[in-house]
Amino acid sequence: MQYTKLGGTGLTVSRLCLGTMTFGLQSDEAASHTILDTAAQAGVTFIDSADVYPLGGDIKTAGRTEEILGRWLQGKRHQFIVATKVVGKVGESAWDQGASRKHIFDAIDASLRRLGTDYVDLYQLHSDDPSTPLDETIAALDDVVRSGKARYVGVSNFLAYRLARALGRADVKGKTRFVSLQPRYSLLYRETERELLPLAQEEGLGVIPYNPLAGGLLTGKYQPGSAPVPGTRFTLGTAAARYQDRYWHEAQFKAVEALRQAAAEAGIGLTTAAIAWVLANPAITAPIIGASRPEQLADTLAAADLTLDPDMKQKLDELTLEFRRGDSTR
Repeated sequence: MQYTKLGGTGLTVSRLCLGTMTFGLQSDEAASHTILDTAAQAGVTFIDSADVYPLGGDIKTAGRTEEILGRWLQGKRHQFIVATKVVGKVGESAWDQGASRKHIFDAIDASLRRLGTDYVDLYQLHSDDPSTPLDETIAALDDVVRSGKARYVGVSNFLAYRLARALGRADVKGKTRFVSLQPRYSLLYRETERELLPLAQEEGLGVIPYNPLAGGLLTGKYQPGSAPVPGTRFTLGTAAARYQDRYWHEAQFKAVEALRQAAAEAGIGLTTAAIAWVLANPAITAPIIGASRPEQLADTLAAADLTLDPDMKQKLDELTLEFRRGDSTR
């Protein structure tokens, strides 16, 4: 495993981050703990969660993933960099969601209780909340950091202009700055390259992309023309429609087959090649890898030790150019 700094901070993280959103629905606690053990044994020290997880659940299951992770962390919390997120709906009340001062304060305490720790290393906005003034959110997160409940703060699923504005407001107000960005990014979703990644590089932000395997499509296990497989995120509760809309299309399946052939010709598994391609972008800190079964980690973990040949990198770029959408030179 290789290690790097998180953006412009002094925080060292592994170049792969283990995502936990399968824990508690797709994976029971025993399997989840085995997945965590497998990743830790491979040198992964960076773990990402969220208060709304597991994926595909609802407010009745919200928090279950953090609880599973918290029990595993007991006795070894100091060995890992732990990140979690806030904004999603976690309760019945109107204020049990969003980025208001009240909800952020309530949510950080609830996450810490479930995780069995007195701080998280990285506390992230899971998405933008345009109904709450940015200044209120930034001030609340600044207080969370000053209280010692979080070491750093970051964002996920932000538009570039909103992130740029948030960074500017924090600077103007003298508040704690966001240090990281968690966007969707893969060979099958490259729009992030147009504005978000250049912004992250210019502002010194760490980038922790999710869905680097496009919901599993880039493993090559799904066949075009077939129905989504039961038990996967393409059929999973509240997540099914979202993932089908993102990836279950003819163009994506066609691209996957071309990518599979290119990887095979290079003697590399498609899964490993897809993760290595994300790692090859200089803006990327640590792709978030995940699994519902421990054995699924083998091919993704292998990417940490693979440097793509420049010709191979270019070929993968060319095969997926349509998913970048738009020409920034015009």
